[in-house]
Amino acid sequence: MESASNPYGVDISQAMILERVALADWLLVFPVALPLLTAAILVMMRRHPNLHAPISLGVIGVVLFSNVVLLARVLDDGPFAMTMGRWLPPFGITFVADTLGVLLAATAALVALVCALFGSTTINATGKRYGFYPFLMLLMTGVGGSFLTGDIFNLYVWFEVFLISSFGLLILGSERAQLDGAFKYAILNLVATTLFLIATGLLYGVFGTLNMADIALKSEALRGEGPLMMLATLYLVAFGMKAAAFPLHFWLPASYHTPRLVVGALFGALLTKVGVYALLRTLFVLLPQEGGALSGVIAVVAVLTMVFGAIGALAQADIRRIMGYVVISGIGIMMAGLALGNEVGLAGTVLYAVHSMLVMAALYLLVALMRQVGGSYSLADLGGLYRLHPLLAAIALLLVLSAAGLPPGSGLWPKVMLVKSALDGGAGWIAFAILLSGLLTTLALGRVFALAFWRPRAGGSMAETVALDRTGMFALGILMIPILWIGLYPEPVLAMANAAAASLLDPVGYSLLVLPAGGGS
Repeated sequence: MESASNPYGVDISQAMILERVALADWLLVFPVALPLLTAAILVMMRRHPNLHAPISLGVIGVVLFSNVVLLARVLDDGPFAMTMGRWLPPFGITFVADTLGVLLAATAALVALVCALFGSTTINATGKRYGFYPFLMLLMTGVGGSFLTGDIFNLYVWFEVFLISSFGLLILGSERAQLDGAFKYAILNLVATTLFLIATGLLYGVFGTLNMADIALKSEALRGEGPLMMLATLYLVAFGMKAAAFPLHFWLPASYHTPRLVVGALFGALLTKVGVYALLRTLFVLLPQEGGALSGVIAVVAVLTMVFGAIGALAQADIRRIMGYVVISGIGIMMAGLALGNEVGLAGTVLYAVHSMLVMAALYLLVALMRQVGGSYSLADLGGLYRLHPLLAAIALLLVLSAAGLPPGSGLWPKVMLVKSALDGGAGWIAFAILLSGLLTTLALGRVFALAFWRPRAGGSMAETVALDRTGMFALGILMIPILWIGLYPEPVLAMANAAAASLLDPVGYSLLVLPAGGGS
């Protein structure tokens, strides 16, 4: 039957949605479309940098609210998908809202909101005019798109979006150290991106589709007919490099200490977590049997990453470099959950990812405030900060405990889950490595607290107290709320992490929720 939307009378019901898309479904594109549109607007407003911060804060606030509403809907009704152009999946560009993706997207939006607020006073007019806020909005576009896409090629596209924006943020200031760090960062990430693209091209050649849900349904039938183990290995190398896993981690400590600290907070909190998220998607949803076969390799990589990261933190005297190695150690702990591969281990990885996003952002912002009042990033020059600012010292102590996996912070519960999973699975050596890395991290960050806050300042006390940036303290205080909330009342986030892990272990169930009845291309 002919109509205005179907003038040739062809039956398109198998490929397209005939009814009008529900208004609530459009909320799924807000976390991507709003930051992208805002970035373009801010570029056009480059002569008015004083307006960048309030506009960005408002838009990120809307994005955060959108993610919270999406998360509530997913928890109540389960995952849902929206495909552009009214196509039915697996045709067209699909966005998927499930517990894992939306939980991480909401946490990322909170971190971005705090960093946008912190940058409103710490980024000068030149930095704003040269694009801090447009690059921040592009970064959020790429991160949000990565967490919400249901298409493996578009995961590559969103990786490229936040990678390009991260280059701009990394060299903001054009200092020699920044350019040097950006070069190392760019080379290694471009190698990883190339491997990602090669693997995705091969994946399409094998499956004839790029929709993740469709691939998950087809992988069992094609097992033995295609090079699936090679694909899983390529993705492991590519995403392991992006996540800064051993032995491909050396680009991170060479670059993350060079940009502005608020940029370091964004990088340390968000970028490596996208790599871990991509590993979860590819090795548990797309290629679960191959991911299981690689669990021994992943376990070794995880242990070496967490231990060498913690040892690297102990060896540093610059607190910016210390934080970079703490990021690396956390990646190893998250990868331990991938290696264990059971529901408790995967839930621990998801919960640790949320914890790490919050705590690493807070630690980098703490370093910025320490530099503001202490005048240095070197532990040899810092001292006496407790006498100057007791509140900052109290926050620092709570963050040290949380990063080390000790109460009352958010780091305790994911480590408990991962250790329990390792012991129940007969992998005591992984449990020992997690505890050892926690001890080494405690020593590394405890050393920072003891020397920078507790030890008297070299050459005597400061003549006068340097006032802390109130906006910066307020931003740091916002992050402390969920960090302590998860530590003291973990049940709600723990339930989300368990739901995310259950979805990862049931790729067919995930596919049937995303694809139409009897779907698949």
